[in-house]
Amino acid sequence: MLKIAVIGLGLIGGSILKSLSQSDWEIAAISKSSYDKAKSFTPYASDMIEDTRGADVVFVCSPMSEAKNVLKRLEGIVSPKCIVCDVCSLKGFLEGNYKFNYIGTHPMAGTEESGFDASKDDLFQGAKWVITKHNAILEEVIKFMGATPVLMDAKDHDAAAAQISHMPMLLSFALFDSIRSDSAKIIAASGFRDMTRLALTNEVLAYDMLKMNKKNIDKSIDLFIKSLTYLKNLNDDERIEVLKNISQKRALMYDKKGKNKFNPELD
Repeated sequence: MLKIAVIGLGLIGGSILKSLSQSDWEIAAISKSSYDKAKSFTPYASDMIEDTRGADVVFVCSPMSEAKNVLKRLEGIVSPKCIVCDVCSLKGFLEGNYKFNYIGTHPMAGTEESGFDASKDDLFQGAKWVITKHNAILEEVIKFMGATPVLMDAKDHDAAAAQISHMPMLLSFALFDSIRSDSAKIIAASGFRDMTRLALTNEVLAYDMLKMNKKNIDKSIDLFIKSLTYLKNLNDDERIEVLKNISQKRALMYDKKGKNKFNPELD
């Protein structure tokens, strides 16, 4: 019987709680603002971080700007054997020597919404979940939530996150801001809506990502500009062939439900 604690009950933390509440494990939920709502999913809900004492696994789902302080506070509460993992979209800044078994993680799932009310028990179904080192217990918990653990070191993760998440978020803001025509906005439909969805990212989260992963984001922007310039300079026939090839690769990357199925060993 595992005791699992979830600190922070926003979109990710709330979804972890709702998913794990369907297990036989003992789940503790800690939040200063949402612990009353959490009582519908576990009897062990409070606003006291000390209630993580005795936990086998702790998910720290606090904002990136608060995560390191939460980890430091946990050093005086949980046991050295306790598995403590964060869910931040950056990993390198949290690495260090802690008095517990720290494992950096990042669930590759989410929506443009935020808060406990936006969380849902199936958010991680079919998703990939980055872990910075193997651990059988943690991987069992992640798999219970429907996700697939993917081993990746912190440096590689942060560079990859810049390319597929942080830089696209910035581009989403820029794309929306570049539309000056009211006529264009009037007829904008699903394509423009989907391309600019990341412009709805919570501004606090956006600020943390852009500030803390700036070097990787700048490199990703340079690569994007290089690719866009390459496409711009092709003649019409060349461009069609290149776009056709890109389209085929994109079609193979996701299944019909929109889940990433890319495997470098197979592709």
